[in-house]
Amino acid sequence: MIPETRLIFFGNAEFSKIILEKLVETGYVPQVLICSPDKPVGRRHLITPPLVKQFVHERQLKTQVLQPGNTNELKAFKEELRSAYPEVFIVASYPMIIPQEILAIPTSGTIGVHPSLLPKYRGPAPIQYAILDDESETGVTLFLMDEKVDHGPVLASRGLEFSILNFQFSNLRQKLAELGAELLIETLPKFVERKITPVPQDESQATYTKKFTTQDGFVDLEKDDPQVIFRKVKALNLEPGVWTIKNGKRTKILEAGIDRNGKLLLRKIQIEGQKPKSI
Repeated sequence: MIPETRLIFFGNAEFSKIILEKLVETGYVPQVLICSPDKPVGRRHLITPPLVKQFVHERQLKTQVLQPGNTNELKAFKEELRSAYPEVFIVASYPMIIPQEILAIPTSGTIGVHPSLLPKYRGPAPIQYAILDDESETGVTLFLMDEKVDHGPVLASRGLEFSILNFQFSNLRQKLAELGAELLIETLPKFVERKITPVPQDESQATYTKKFTTQDGFVDLEKDDPQVIFRKVKALNLEPGVWTIKNGKRTKILEAGIDRNGKLLLRKIQIEGQKPKSI
């Protein structure tokens, strides 16, 4: 372990926060945190900071927080980031594409932490796609970032040691973040000491994911395959959510199952204008 390693962390929500927390517990406290701006959340539109910023404040860390809203604002911080003389940037589920002039700042390079076994499932939704595609296994990859999405050479990767077939998105995200943090903590000293040779990804095996929209969560209870609906419920709750039209009303499907005959079981729903209810 090299706790004195000068690093800057890019992240935002739950996956990022879990990795940041494990780093800090190990002694890797970032000099700077880069995250999205605070935004309105919930029905009351309360201005809420990203989870990684909340964590930094709760732990009272001496970490500077920067919150660029777009690429130009990020570029405006270039000299400020250079003045920190960072050895490494760590990027975990950060929603903005980082320009090459920023990626090139740290002396050792920029490590991306991605919750899939690259080059499979590049892009913003690898965990959900693994569930939707009924994959039995997945893992995490550390790679040397460039300007292309999840494209750079691999530094290390590790698969989960168990099947993911019965996992909900939130549980699988937790497991992958913990695995990613563990692998990152093992890899960082060797990376900074230049003891790792990055291995280019096999472009012929690359697959891609996209952000989900509300419409992606729609299911037709009469026509859609029950297994497909079940996987959507596991993958897309709570965001963007799974819904259907039932008795003329929009109805969220919060929990579901499959019986021994292969039929869909609705276990918890929420009809528009009503509270969630178990069935």
